[in-house]
Amino acid sequence: MTGLGLILTNFNARHYAFGVGNAWSGEIADPKSDFPNIWLFSLFHQVVTVPPLFTAMMIGLAVLAIVITLGWHTRIVLPFYLILWVSFIELNDGAGDQGDNAYRMFMIALLFADTTRRWSLDARRRTRRSRRAHVVDHAAIDGVGTDSDSRGTPVGSQWRWVLITANNLAIVVLAFQVCAIYMSGGLYKAGGAAWQHGFAVYNPLQTQQFGTWPVLSDLVTAWGPMVVVISWASVLFQCAFPFMLFNRWTRTAGLLGILSFHLGIALLMGLPWFSLTMIAVDAIFIRDRSFAALSVCLRGWWRSTAPRPVPSTREADLLERAEILAQSGTT
Repeated sequence: MTGLGLILTNFNARHYAFGVGNAWSGEIADPKSDFPNIWLFSLFHQVVTVPPLFTAMMIGLAVLAIVITLGWHTRIVLPFYLILWVSFIELNDGAGDQGDNAYRMFMIALLFADTTRRWSLDARRRTRRSRRAHVVDHAAIDGVGTDSDSRGTPVGSQWRWVLITANNLAIVVLAFQVCAIYMSGGLYKAGGAAWQHGFAVYNPLQTQQFGTWPVLSDLVTAWGPMVVVISWASVLFQCAFPFMLFNRWTRTAGLLGILSFHLGIALLMGLPWFSLTMIAVDAIFIRDRSFAALSVCLRGWWRSTAPRPVPSTREADLLERAEILAQSGTT
């Protein structure tokens, strides 16, 4: 979703930010990044001087982002998307930021993870396949038989442990990266005088680059004690986040605090895609039962808001007679 948002928000200015309109920066003739010199990541750099082809490839990249968001054959699509994304974002070294680097690192780890276990088209396809397999198993009891090896193990399941191990290791890597980002960022802030004195939040919100909503920036920074609380709380939550994960209640408080931190960055500083990237990765610390409860709540809400079928005239008459009979029986 982050990649799709970045593509859509930069699509109208694609030629000026990444294409031929950016030739004045020298990135096309002499790239500052080393990636365009690597043939695997040079696809966008090779077509950047042909605007129609560049636009077509950018649309194709957006389509891949949609496919990954829906979770359709993600294990196959994600490597191609990663290669094309790096090729695209490295067209202009000055347009990227640390959020793009984090997004890239997370995608490398996600290559080994099973990201479509829930809420995806792949999960839906696996559910249908398991139902068919259940029917086949009942048929096997009746003597039809199933595909299995000499030991009776279903074909393909003997190597399932490899995928499970890769997924678990990917989750560990993502958790380490998130904790390292928060801890290093918090310690770096703690060493600055602006953060120590509690007015660090005020400075970026009053600039033209990050003060995207001047009215909200003035509202947030109008009261001095609030500025101090926000500044110190951001440092404390970032430094304490890895340690707050060891307990259920502190983990909930830490996730809510970090969520508020990223929502503030997205809204006040105009960095929504960086915040969305971090929020998505922070979701690995939420238990499966919490996601299951959220799914049940969403389904119940959806069913309650769905329009009910209007009964026909005959059905309405029958219901009215039944109510009259019920009332007469009680009297």
